[in-house]
Amino acid sequence: MGSKLDIQKEILDQKNYAQDIIRRKYLKTLANYTGNDTILYSSGFLSPKPIPAIHYMISNSDVQGFMCALKGLNENKDKKLDLIVHSPGGSPEATEQLVHYLRGKYSFIRVIVPENAMSAATMLCCAADEIVMGKHSAIGPIDPQFFFGDGQSCAAQVILDEFERAKADIAANQTSAHLWVQKFKDYPKGILTSCQRAISLSVDMVAGWLDAYMLKGLDMSEFLKGKTLFNNFQEPPRSNTPGYYVATWLGDARIHKTHGRPIGIDLARALGLKVSALEDDQKFQDMVLNVFHSMLVTHEISDCAKFIENHNGIGHYLNVQVK
Repeated sequence: MGSKLDIQKEILDQKNYAQDIIRRKYLKTLANYTGNDTILYSSGFLSPKPIPAIHYMISNSDVQGFMCALKGLNENKDKKLDLIVHSPGGSPEATEQLVHYLRGKYSFIRVIVPENAMSAATMLCCAADEIVMGKHSAIGPIDPQFFFGDGQSCAAQVILDEFERAKADIAANQTSAHLWVQKFKDYPKGILTSCQRAISLSVDMVAGWLDAYMLKGLDMSEFLKGKTLFNNFQEPPRSNTPGYYVATWLGDARIHKTHGRPIGIDLARALGLKVSALEDDQKFQDMVLNVFHSMLVTHEISDCAKFIENHNGIGHYLNVQVK
């Protein structure tokens, strides 16, 4: 395995566009080793460049990107897909569309997380049959976030909790009502219903995918044995299935405290997800990390904010020039 510095030197020692040549070389090598169709979904959210978040988040335009990346692949319907994901998340609705598209093409999907697949990217992981993580990798909570015009964001559950706190505070001391009115006056109309529905949608989608794929057919009593993580639910899952227990835990902001809180491989396994360790196959690990490091360098030395690329070097690339 080449370290990031090794890969960077390999790229910079060659001519223009060497990042694409070398990245595709490593991606092809990985696909040849596994025998699976392989797609890299990479965003430059860790790039030192000030790329606006709208350009690297999961969005509806990614459907076209995956359509490009699947060109010439999946000629045999029994083929498996390895999807390497490096993303901070984005739109749950766009993720749902991607899942429907990919699950319609492949009967088995393995998501490889070389470092981070957070938020809606975690939702994408939960639509797979298996996840591969390293000791350093992380997925994250799936609780919805609301973004406001001033660039601020807030968890949907936090908004709901603040309204409950306001009701209790006003009931105890009515003179505090005007303070809460001032606090809430900038919220858009219908915000409470929107928060409730967003939380419900995220949990329902992930629970449905887990029960259909990764956790399909599991006996509920066997699944719950020894899983103490589920003892801290403030509200019980809406359905008594493994998928709903996992999705409810992932979607509970009151458990995780922050939306960016990392969930490593041990915690993901304790949750009941089917997770393989990247380190179990040293050769495979080296190949995945070579792809990952060349991908990071690509974002750092080019204007590429996001790309979706298959092992044949075909895909979709979003370039954004920033100062």
